[in-house]
Amino acid sequence: MYLSIDFFQFQKRFSTEDRCRKFLLKQRWKDGFICPKCAHTDAYFIRTRSSYQCKSCRHQVSITAGTIFHKTRTPIRKWFWMIYLLSQSKHSYSVLGLQKMLKIKTYDNAWLMAQKIRKALKDRDDRYKLGGIVEMDDSYFGFRNAAGKRGRGASEKTKVVVSVKVNENNKPVFASMAVVTKVDKTNISQVAHNKIESGSKVKTDGWPSYNVLKEHKIEHIKKIIGNPKNASVLLPWVHTVIANCKGIFRGIHHGVSSKHLPYYFAEFCYRFNRRFWQEQLFDRMINACLNSETISLAELRM
Repeated sequence: MYLSIDFFQFQKRFSTEDRCRKFLLKQRWKDGFICPKCAHTDAYFIRTRSSYQCKSCRHQVSITAGTIFHKTRTPIRKWFWMIYLLSQSKHSYSVLGLQKMLKIKTYDNAWLMAQKIRKALKDRDDRYKLGGIVEMDDSYFGFRNAAGKRGRGASEKTKVVVSVKVNENNKPVFASMAVVTKVDKTNISQVAHNKIESGSKVKTDGWPSYNVLKEHKIEHIKKIIGNPKNASVLLPWVHTVIANCKGIFRGIHHGVSSKHLPYYFAEFCYRFNRRFWQEQLFDRMINACLNSETISLAELRM
């Protein structure tokens, strides 16, 4: 059960490092500490190592092991503040803004923290598929003045397949954004396999590569766009999601490389998919962070 929390509750509840660590302890062991080696239920806290030592077998367990916080040298309180800020903002924050607000020593460390959080959100939403009625289209992200053709001929922009589930009232429910190397049958097929449930109805434009959807037991509803200006009318919600995401990238994030775009898309979609539960978002994001393994700066830069 996810709990709601407002700004003042957050300030009071996580006002010290000790309170943050006790919260993590409770989340990891909801019924109290249990030694993974001997199942004893009592332990000492070793502050210098930020770990618990079993009073029976003396086995040491870190409360951050197996999470994005593993081996962090940044106070957990600052992690909590970054998660809270990202959870409550409609348009996200720039890394530079987070660094200054939270007084994180280096830009690289602030960027790494933000990317680890985004990775946790991506890991969480990668578990789910869209079903029912889905709008699907492709878009292109990159600098506005990038050289080359526009649209599907753009060679210097990142190609993205966007899917939006709509309900019976034609209102958006969930969204997914997948970076692809090319908008062809192979990549569309992979997106369908990963993100669309069999038996769904998927609306697309007339691009031939979308015909592969039928191979995944998906009812393909093809809408011939004709004039590009009709795209936002025939596939309204997928284009609304694209426009909103591009607006955030223009206003908040600058110069995001193609390699890192999936993490930024994950943050956007995670928040969009839970927009009606904003007061629960901190609790939900903490849960995602505790169930996602960490990633190093070197791994992110590979």
